[in-house]
Amino acid sequence: MSAIEFDKVLNHLERGEIKLEGKFVHGSNYTFLVKIHPDEGEPFFAVYKPVEGERLLWDFPDNTLAHREVAAYLVSEALGWQLIPPTIFRDNGPFGPGSVQLFIEHDPNFHYFNFSDDELQKLRPVVLFDLLINNADRKGGHIIFGEDNYMWLIDHGVCFNMDEKLRTVVWNFAGELIPDNLFAPIEEFLIKLESPSEYRSDIEKHLSLEEITALIERTKALMLFKEFPFPPKDRRAYPYPPV
Repeated sequence: MSAIEFDKVLNHLERGEIKLEGKFVHGSNYTFLVKIHPDEGEPFFAVYKPVEGERLLWDFPDNTLAHREVAAYLVSEALGWQLIPPTIFRDNGPFGPGSVQLFIEHDPNFHYFNFSDDELQKLRPVVLFDLLINNADRKGGHIIFGEDNYMWLIDHGVCFNMDEKLRTVVWNFAGELIPDNLFAPIEEFLIKLESPSEYRSDIEKHLSLEEITALIERTKALMLFKEFPFPPKDRRAYPYPPV
């Protein structure tokens, strides 16, 4: 598990003062580096993605990408995998409502395509996570390692589509048996998702009921899988660009 105190960071993300530091130049949507100034403790960097800066997409509802960032975080937490840095939705960002995520210091030149064999072996939960959230854009640069060598996943704005959209660079385990120990968290996640609960209420703030239903169906289907899937041949299975 990460050494980051998630509850404390989430509280600071929700309540701390946000100050703009700069804009990321890569990517099709406006993304900003901000500094969070909590009431107590040292300031820290975060990534702010305002709804107003989202490019319209033909296959996703308008003004929903920031919400999908938060929904992906909620799924990761419900699974107990802590794959995504603490992420919240704030109504009072510098450019209006948007997602705010803890910034992870990392080397952008170190990514999936130059991972060691040992690092690649850590990606089995990533594959299952992307199947669940129907990730349409798992680029190699969206898998990073922080200073403590902890693996993180970032950039989840184009997930949770009701149509099959999975596009990923990680097909390493196609045809392999899925380890039994990865099924238990998925079963527990399904219970949380189907039952009236605080968790269900939280995710309903970020996804439509139809998208949640599709998420439930994907989860049930995944529980029946015995092997990691192969790339589909009837549609594009890889993101572009790959990094």
